[in-house]
Amino acid sequence: MQKGFPDLDRFDRSILKVLAEDGRISVADLARQIGLSKSPTQARLKRLEADGVITGYRAMLDPIRLGLDYVAFVEVRMTDTREKALAEFNAAVRKIAEIEQAHMIASNFDYLLKVRTASMSEYRTVLAEKISALPHVANTSTFVAMEAVKETGMLGTLDHPA
Repeated sequence: MQKGFPDLDRFDRSILKVLAEDGRISVADLARQIGLSKSPTQARLKRLEADGVITGYRAMLDPIRLGLDYVAFVEVRMTDTREKALAEFNAAVRKIAEIEQAHMIASNFDYLLKVRTASMSEYRTVLAEKISALPHVANTSTFVAMEAVKETGMLGTLDHPA
């Protein structure tokens, strides 16, 4: 068993890889692609869901076609990094729709946020009215993304053998 892949054999990893590319594939087509019959594929799929390896299915939206092509990364430095303060910040971040991702970072700042809006002026409003108002925020630094070179949302490590 490889670290990071507890109890996942090559069929499980194949299921995950196919579903990451096409979450709407039928079980019959999935079974055909991974080389198993439908019943064992369905059983594996249900086990992966029950074990929490598969956490859900969703449509992948194109933010550019939705007019959300302004991406900024925001470094956030906190005034307080005790557990209660971090929990308050985390809960508040989850409520801001424009924050696409939020990561606690081991660096000279505390969090890195990925923020997506329609324009610079909309971002400025989100920064001033929402992000700067988050609990325990000392200061922020913004980095504007000029181009997304790679954004798949897929786990490339699924190809590694167990």
